[in-house]
Amino acid sequence: MSATLRFDNIGKVFPGVRALDGVSFDVHAGEVHGLMGENGAGKSTLLKILGGEYQPDSGRVLIDGNEVHFASAAASIGAGIAVIHQELQYVPDLTVAENLLLGALPSTFGWVNKREAKKHVKERLQAMGVDLDPNAKLRKLSIAQRQMVEICKALLRNARVIALDEPTSSLSHRETEVLFKLVRDLQADNRALIYISHRMDEIYELCNTCTIFRDGRKIASHLSLAEVPRDTLVAEMVGREISDIYDYKPRELGPVRFSVANVEGHALNGPASFEVRRGEIVGFFGLVGAGRSELMHLVYGAERKKGGTIALDGQPIRVRSTGEAIRHGIVLCPEDRKEEGVIAMATVAENINISCRRHYLRAGFFLDRKKEAQTAERFIKLLKIKTPTRKQKIRFLSGGNQQKAILSRWLAEPDLKVVILDEPTRGIDVGAKHEIYNVIYQLAERGCAIVMISSELPEVLGVSDRIVVMRQGRIAGELPREMANEQSVLSLALPQSDTTAKAA
Repeated sequence: MSATLRFDNIGKVFPGVRALDGVSFDVHAGEVHGLMGENGAGKSTLLKILGGEYQPDSGRVLIDGNEVHFASAAASIGAGIAVIHQELQYVPDLTVAENLLLGALPSTFGWVNKREAKKHVKERLQAMGVDLDPNAKLRKLSIAQRQMVEICKALLRNARVIALDEPTSSLSHRETEVLFKLVRDLQADNRALIYISHRMDEIYELCNTCTIFRDGRKIASHLSLAEVPRDTLVAEMVGREISDIYDYKPRELGPVRFSVANVEGHALNGPASFEVRRGEIVGFFGLVGAGRSELMHLVYGAERKKGGTIALDGQPIRVRSTGEAIRHGIVLCPEDRKEEGVIAMATVAENINISCRRHYLRAGFFLDRKKEAQTAERFIKLLKIKTPTRKQKIRFLSGGNQQKAILSRWLAEPDLKVVILDEPTRGIDVGAKHEIYNVIYQLAERGCAIVMISSELPEVLGVSDRIVVMRQGRIAGELPREMANEQSVLSLALPQSDTTAKAA
């Protein structure tokens, strides 16, 4: 039986980078085919070829044994292919219904029939078990909700081949369960699916088969994933064994470095207070919508707080803007790197140096380009950022390498005191995660106070010295490392009705 989708010796070269080198594998109808590899291994590039955004320099794409050429995304969609990219693609000022039906909006005498669009979308969302308001503007939705819109957009097209690139990276536990059900339903409906994820649990739960990429090449294909040990997959991805991805490093903690007392804001359901000591890593956990990011935006000056005080090394400070926070040595790596983190049209070097440029001015006016170049090269090497040159536009880098560049931006600050990391490893491969955790430990050993927000409970448990749990806009409690486990953390994170139901 011929494969529904076949990649035959696919090659793709960008200036200075061979992104894909002779990649071949098959995906059959009724199969969920996992695709794994480090950031920059070529997975997303392959999906962009499938989606018509790029054309291969060599090789062929075959559907049902017939060679196809997609000169545009529209041509790929027309052939029954849907690709859900890791970096979301939506129109923020349009509604959920308009985004879902973009390019296929119902019309009457040339005018968009908004009532019909809303009715159609509402029925389809209900059938899929997805709770989204068709009238809501995308700009006002959370990242998790926007991610669900992108997933639903592909499903509404009734595509025969569906590729999902890190689809759960921003989803809550409940939304992930909905997605898993949708994937299984599509598999039962004889669709061919490609599923990219750095989360091993997801790959083993959903996928029948799996292909491993490294440095643009196919390293292995496994036709029966259940028979392959996890350590084998990790070693194939990174080219070495990683026995403990978190590799927690205990350290001596100093006095309180960062103190937040009774901070209030529109997204919180009451005043919030917490402390972080010198050298301490405090993990913030909670379900999506618990208020973790919102609290940090208030602390960082990105949102106006209604009350409360902030102290640094025992001295009260005023933080009314992000600029003031940075001058005090407080920095934040945002969750949404596309919207809030990178400057897409700027180079890797410019993205790394944009904050610390004020330190490279001569006579207050002239920028020391040599120092900027040295800083960029140092952090590209330190964090192993995969880029052909520091002058490469950052938008051409993989999501994980963009994240490393944002982290480099703050590491370049000479007097760091507080580092707030919001989902620092979202969509990042296991090898890069290991490297980022080591950077976090190094910052802590320098005496920085670290706040790390993560929706991955194993990550919070693996890296943190102490865990603060938020629930419904409030701090529900905190646990020292030695008392924290999945059950104790989830019991604080879940709404009381859910906790009672689980206990019953």
